[in-house]
Amino acid sequence: MGESHPYLTGVYNITPTPFHPDGRLDEASLRRLTRFTRDKGVDGMTILGVLGEADKLTESERDRVIALTVEEAGPDFPVCVGTTHAGTDGCVAFSQRAQELGGRAVMVAPPKLARTNDLALTRHYLTVAGAVDVPVVVQDFPPAAGGVTMSVELIGSLAAQSPKCRFLKLEDEPSPMKVSQVLAVNPDVQIFGGLGGVMFLEELRHGAIGTMTGFAFPEILVDIHRRFAAGDLDGAADVFYRYMPLIRFENQARINLALRKHIYHRRGAIASAHVRAPHTPVDEGTLADLADLLARLGLEVPVSG
Repeated sequence: MGESHPYLTGVYNITPTPFHPDGRLDEASLRRLTRFTRDKGVDGMTILGVLGEADKLTESERDRVIALTVEEAGPDFPVCVGTTHAGTDGCVAFSQRAQELGGRAVMVAPPKLARTNDLALTRHYLTVAGAVDVPVVVQDFPPAAGGVTMSVELIGSLAAQSPKCRFLKLEDEPSPMKVSQVLAVNPDVQIFGGLGGVMFLEELRHGAIGTMTGFAFPEILVDIHRRFAAGDLDGAADVFYRYMPLIRFENQARINLALRKHIYHRRGAIASAHVRAPHTPVDEGTLADLADLLARLGLEVPVSG
């Protein structure tokens, strides 16, 4: 069954949703960002995640983002679509729509519950998986699910009950240790790291197949993964440690999306760094810190118009 979805591996870059300065969806930048991402050598891209501002989009905007991204990506570049919803029926509807529009996989975080309930979560995921033909990437990220935690036994059981649920985006810290724990329960689980790539090298060492995360220099993550996969462990570590200051800086809580959009804007991938309200803006001092860091790493790029 694992051979049915060979495209779901490696580095998937989670991309933001570009907007015009007045808040309207920027379709031209969406196309440009898709081409930019594809051309950086990643294995695929994920849209409408937490940092894709999915909860700030209308349903018609969601459809437009999916359709345009899939069209621009082309048939050989897979797109995974975030379809998390508070209700199982809503998640099924979002997931079916993502598949209809060409999504090659869906990413689903657990619904927020008053208390973690393994039976309820199992029913939720198996219902969604049974309603679509594409893989379901289980997102284990407690902060995005109201603190809902997923035990390694639950994750292993889901993968055993539905091969479509054997893909895991693991963001429950400490993530490298949990990678090992999940694989000890069920070695068939295919694990992506996340968290901005902060623990990417260690996640690979513990058995992850790649990462599914946002980072405005995705080619760096690609370089790390390719070196590691080729057995160049020292080379992978050298690249990881060289750029860790930027990975760390970009992943700052509350301003990571604004920082990422600012970098994409600097790189010419989007026309505006606008983030829909409510959000935490980035001050000029932080942007000065970013410019200094990019220069020191040899990644300095001019601000694009």
